[in-house]
Amino acid sequence: MSRNKPVFLIATALFCVAILPSAVMNIVQPDFVVDAMTLIQMPMAAIALVGVWKLLGVVALIQPWFPRITEWAYAGFFFDLTGAAFLHLAASDTTVSVVSPLVFLIPLAVSYGMRSRADEATGTSSSRQPVATPA
Repeated sequence: MSRNKPVFLIATALFCVAILPSAVMNIVQPDFVVDAMTLIQMPMAAIALVGVWKLLGVVALIQPWFPRITEWAYAGFFFDLTGAAFLHLAASDTTVSVVSPLVFLIPLAVSYGMRSRADEATGTSSSRQPVATPA
């Protein structure tokens, strides 16, 4: 086993376990989620959709069979987390509300960075192809 594989697995598991409650809360929409989304002026229908996307993104991160879909999941989570931080900042929300989504970027970035190294060490194919340089 590659030395990068455990780091990749831990970071991915940590991110997935941390993001799952957010996905469920977006779908179920308890009162505190409705209040927070009203503050940042986000439509409730969009919140449920984002929750479903988060669940599908977690599935995409943990499955090894479709690397292109996994790449899209990483990008989607990046857009979701940075967008959430921006919307909370624009709504003059608390500092914790602005910084919290950005903290989730740490295990996401570690997982993404270690993914290609773990793939290379085990000989698994990734959707990232080397860029051809002009001769």
